[in-house]
Amino acid sequence: MRISREKVNHLSNLIVKDMEESEDVSFLGEAVDVRINIVRAITNELAIDDEIDEEVRRELSSYSSRLIEGTREWEILYAKHYDQEAKRRGV
Repeated sequence: MRISREKVNHLSNLIVKDMEESEDVSFLGEAVDVRINIVRAITNELAIDDEIDEEVRRELSSYSSRLIEGTREWEILYAKHYDQEAKRRGV
């Protein structure tokens, strides 16, 4: 699932703000460094998600019967293969 860089930055700012307001959290470094690491983590997770999505779509397109995206059958097979690929990758 693709989300814009602006949304990733917005999410990271919300997370850091929430953490700063929590009495249970204290930063070992600067808040900006924490935010940068959060952006990196979100971006990496989205990249993995995109790779899995691409692999699953490639696999579904190789089926002998023509699957139409959005149909119940396609959705079920997509979810099944997505879960299998995520488990294979240890996600």
